[in-house]
Amino acid sequence: MITIATWNINSVRLRIDAVERFLTQDAPDVLCLQEIKCAEAQFPREMFERLGYGQIAVHGQKGYHGVAIVSRLPFVETARHDWQANGEARHVGVELTGHGLFLENVYIPAGGDVPDREANPKFGQKLDFLERMTAWSHSLDRPTLLVGDFNVAPLECDVYDHKALLKVVSHTPVEVAALGALAAAHGWVDLGRKHIPAPERNYSWWSYRSYWRDKDQGRRLDHMWASPALAERSLSHRLVEETRRWDQPSDHIPLITGFAA
Repeated sequence: MITIATWNINSVRLRIDAVERFLTQDAPDVLCLQEIKCAEAQFPREMFERLGYGQIAVHGQKGYHGVAIVSRLPFVETARHDWQANGEARHVGVELTGHGLFLENVYIPAGGDVPDREANPKFGQKLDFLERMTAWSHSLDRPTLLVGDFNVAPLECDVYDHKALLKVVSHTPVEVAALGALAAAHGWVDLGRKHIPAPERNYSWWSYRSYWRDKDQGRRLDHMWASPALAERSLSHRLVEETRRWDQPSDHIPLITGFAA
C-alpha cells in the first residue's frame, strides 16, 4: 500500500517539531504541505532527509503561501501552475515514478472576509483561481490525486453550523458551486466522503479564535480528490486530529489516504 498525506502546516519552520513527530508516528510515504511560508532556500530539508524523505519538491516564497512535497518514493516534478495569475506559490505537481500516479498539491486562496467580488478583490481572485483549475481539470487524461487546502467546505455537514455560515467565506453558495464545477470537470472523487460518508463529522480545521475541543466549531477545508480510476485504488482515509492538541499546533490537521500499490 502507498500512503499519501496532506497538511496545511501554517509555517513549516515554526512547526518543524510537529512535522517530525507526525512523520515518525504515522510515516506516510508522501507528505504534501501547504502554507509553508518560506522560500525554497529556507526549507528545512535536513530533518526530512534524516527521516528518509529524500525526494523534495518546494515551490515557496518569502513569508507567505508556499507548497512542498516530500517523499520516500522517487518522483519527478511536473508542474508549478500559477492559477492565482500573480506569481504566488500555490501549486506543485509531481509524478510518482513507477506507480501510475500524478500528485497535485494546491493551496487555494482563503478569499478574505467579505463574500463579494466587487467589495473584496480577494474573493474574486479565489473564484478565478477555481475557474482556472476547472479549465485545467477538463484537459486531464491521467490518474491524478489532487490534494491540499481548498478553503471551501462544500457540504452542509462539512461545517459546525450550516445556516450560520452561509454568508461566511468558505461555505457560501457561490464558492460551493465553483468547487462543484471543479469536481465535475474531471469526475473527481472526494475521498474524504468516499471513506467517511456524509453526514459523518469530518472536520480538518478549527479557528485559533475558539477553544476547539469544547465548541468543536470546525470546517472541512482540506481535501483529497482522485481521478475515478485512481479512486478505485483507495483503501483507507483518516484524519489525524490529535495534532490539533499538540504544542503550537497548526489550525489544520493532516489527512492520510492509502492506495493499492
